[in-house]
Amino acid sequence: MADIRHHTPRRVLRREIAGTIGLLTDEQDFRTMRSYRSFAFDDHTTYLRQVESLLRSRAAQGSHTTVALFDPVEYAEFCAESGLEPDTPASRTRFTAHLAATGTTVPYDGQPLAQLVPHLVDEAVRQATREYATTLLARMGACATCGEDIGRAAFVRAAHLLTRVVDTAGPGDLHLVCSVSAAPDTLIAVLRTESRPVEAMPLDEADALEFTTVLALGIATRNPGGLVMRTTAPGTTDRVYGWRIRGEDLDPLTASEVFDAYCTDAESGDLVAPESGVDYCTPPDLGDRGSGTGHAH
Repeated sequence: MADIRHHTPRRVLRREIAGTIGLLTDEQDFRTMRSYRSFAFDDHTTYLRQVESLLRSRAAQGSHTTVALFDPVEYAEFCAESGLEPDTPASRTRFTAHLAATGTTVPYDGQPLAQLVPHLVDEAVRQATREYATTLLARMGACATCGEDIGRAAFVRAAHLLTRVVDTAGPGDLHLVCSVSAAPDTLIAVLRTESRPVEAMPLDEADALEFTTVLALGIATRNPGGLVMRTTAPGTTDRVYGWRIRGEDLDPLTASEVFDAYCTDAESGDLVAPESGVDYCTPPDLGDRGSGTGHAH
């Protein structure tokens, strides 16, 4: 009886400890980790099956688990900077703990791994996009003419423009995409809202921050870019329209330009078949054009 009393609280406490699992979602990343002798897995499919089994087991015990994207390149850099031997389970655990504090994680809620992995990858891409755009904005410094911080002024202007764009839409769901050319790749941010009432602007804060940052980068750098929005409401045809980023303003695209933009894959440049029941149209006037809060640097 004394032994049961001694161990039961530990089992109860174990259920209250949150954990993080570093996941190798990519086959190539998995092969890279196999170069470490202490890495015990030989097959990526088997590895994923074992991870999913562990996640389910922890969930059944009432334990909360988050999943982080394990990048072998970042892991090697972390070990080098921390003076750790990379070919040990302890070092991988240290890196996973680092990811839990600084990296991209998603909670495991019982969903199949096939659903969790794409969500995790999307979240990692969003974070990387936001951090890269933020870094570029911060490096732009002050305007040589007026002394104003170029990146900050562009962000304020971008936030204003995003508000104006959303305010032009009627009720329903919105799907916005902003793309800006930036070496070496084009940066893309996506923003979605559901069942938006006319008098409200219920935007996800993290998504809105990423979207505003990418739009601000287009404004500050004058690099080619644009914004396309799709509105969806019950009983009506979906409407798609957009703008081109030009200086501190958004210039409306013609219906044919919107069609071309929406029917072209942003990453590959390949043509995408147009959808039926969708109207490609000229956007509404945003008003106050040219009255931005910043200056044309």
